[in-house]
Amino acid sequence: MLSLVSLTASALQGASVLPRRTVLGGGLTLLATRMSTDAAAADDVTAALPVVGGRIVKGGEELMDKKAHGTSPYAVQQDLRWNVERGTADRICSFNRHYAEYAGYWKTTNFLKEVSRDGPTVYYDSVTGKPLFVAPVGRSMDAFLAESNSHGWPSFRDNEVVWENMRVLSDGEAVSVDGTHLGHNLPDKNGNRYCINLVSVAGNAVEAKGKDEV
Repeated sequence: MLSLVSLTASALQGASVLPRRTVLGGGLTLLATRMSTDAAAADDVTAALPVVGGRIVKGGEELMDKKAHGTSPYAVQQDLRWNVERGTADRICSFNRHYAEYAGYWKTTNFLKEVSRDGPTVYYDSVTGKPLFVAPVGRSMDAFLAESNSHGWPSFRDNEVVWENMRVLSDGEAVSVDGTHLGHNLPDKNGNRYCINLVSVAGNAVEAKGKDEV
């Protein structure tokens, strides 16, 4: 039986008689194929993210009219992400218009231990599971965390908002289209800044139902 050393030596000897162009060409082909595959994978990830960005979308006070569960159609999800406190989430999301989790609360949860540092994270409505924000977009994760830390709450910009599901009321209150209180728009020199309660956007994705489904 040939040893691994013998096989390796034979392989190297065989390679040594090949034209240089053949060896380099094969390597370049492999590299190009891998780059193409990586680019395709990146495109798939981008395509899977909700559409974000665009001009601010205003909403009317009727969005926060009384519903079956405060301003929401039902209570917050049972298993919220990052180990946020469900009772606090339910009060802030559905029975509140002005108050917030305390400054820095988001850092006491599992958020910093669990959030991805390699790409954007989708933040879902804690009641309905609809996507509300995707961050970071157009900046690094370090920049997103630094801004959130300086203000005390997760802070999103216009190009990180899923406007299909989020609205801003006349007084700056940020809410979901289903009546979830999220936080407030507190603009600064860089533009609109959505100061958001983590408990309001710690939901899990819920598959959208078809028009024929109940």
